[in-house]
Amino acid sequence: MNSKKLLFLYSSVDGQTLKIANFLVDEFNKKGQEVSLFEVDAFQDKLENYDKIIIGCSIRYGVHHKSVIDFINLHKESLEKHKSIFFSVNLVARKPEKNQADTNPYVIKFFKTITWKPTLVEVFAGKLDYKKYPFFDRIMIQFIMWMTKGPTDSNAKIEYTDWDRVKAFSQKVMEL
Repeated sequence: MNSKKLLFLYSSVDGQTLKIANFLVDEFNKKGQEVSLFEVDAFQDKLENYDKIIIGCSIRYGVHHKSVIDFINLHKESLEKHKSIFFSVNLVARKPEKNQADTNPYVIKFFKTITWKPTLVEVFAGKLDYKKYPFFDRIMIQFIMWMTKGPTDSNAKIEYTDWDRVKAFSQKVMEL
């Protein structure tokens, strides 16, 4: 039984980041890892109470959530005293040439805007579900998909997340 505590913070717009977070929590629990999962805005505890900290965040219109950026900037010093892990969930990661932390333009841009250097960084492809989006978001995402040669059919519902990669990531986190 692993007695170290793992803190898992997330921000999710359409639910795929939370789905990935829940999958990871299940993987950690199977290995005896104690995990506390919080939406980043709901976290009230002290980071010092944890040994490892994971932050998972999706993007919308090319940027990660402001609440996550604000949290990281506010707690940068504490984050760097721990094993800290970050993962991004975005649709551009559906492309093999953009599904690594050092090749994903949103992750690269994110780390140019902050000074935090996590121990481990990963990127996962998200889910496309046009019917779930409000009208404006659907039109914008269809336009972005059209520009990037992705699916634009308004009935498209495609989960791009590679669950084997997510499971392998859980193992990397456990080994830290």
